[in-house]
Amino acid sequence: MRLIRTVRAAVLASSVLAALITPTPVTASAAPAAPGDTVTVPVREALQTLPVKDESRAGYERSKFRHWVDADRDGCNTRAEVLKSEAVEAPGQAANCVLAGGLWYSAYDDAYFDSARKLDVDHLVPLAEAWDSGASAWTAKEREAYANDLDDPRALIAVSAATNRSKADQDPSTWLPPYEGYRCQYVTDWVADKTRYQLALDPTEQAALSETLSRCPNEPITVTLAR
Repeated sequence: MRLIRTVRAAVLASSVLAALITPTPVTASAAPAAPGDTVTVPVREALQTLPVKDESRAGYERSKFRHWVDADRDGCNTRAEVLKSEAVEAPGQAANCVLAGGLWYSAYDDAYFDSARKLDVDHLVPLAEAWDSGASAWTAKEREAYANDLDDPRALIAVSAATNRSKADQDPSTWLPPYEGYRCQYVTDWVADKTRYQLALDPTEQAALSETLSRCPNEPITVTLAR
């Protein structure tokens, strides 16, 4: 198993264990969850709880999601923070958080890359897709928080520039990672991300996720709700 996927899996497993041993956990059958609550639910059940409605891109502009900010003012923006945290071999860091050297694993295409310049940091659920699915009604600060989410490791992922650009703003009904071994993880994380932000699915997207997940383990996902 690739190191970076192993780290992500360990983080998720720890979250699941913590949820199981916490008194009076929030579950799908408990009172409605609120922002800040952590919920654990099998991914197929989580998929069924997401609203299904037609999407609209009316009014979308990428600039409405201010991203790659330096929230902690340490000189490294969100993109650099993701690259540093996901590096298989840590890069050197020069002035202005310029990264040199290092090694990364791109799960989308099962390949290693030895330069940050060969990578994009992907919004797992693209900004345009988030807008279509409910973010059009958010405030500018809420959209900024979404676009720079470092609190959930599934939200942003370092991948090869080529695969990220082939994905663009597509949902799983029209695009899945070319590396088939990662597809179950991809759609599971997609459902987790949409659950975290209570984003809707369009009917075609919902059907594609359901079909793909029917061939995947019904893994529990642990999500801290942002909305």
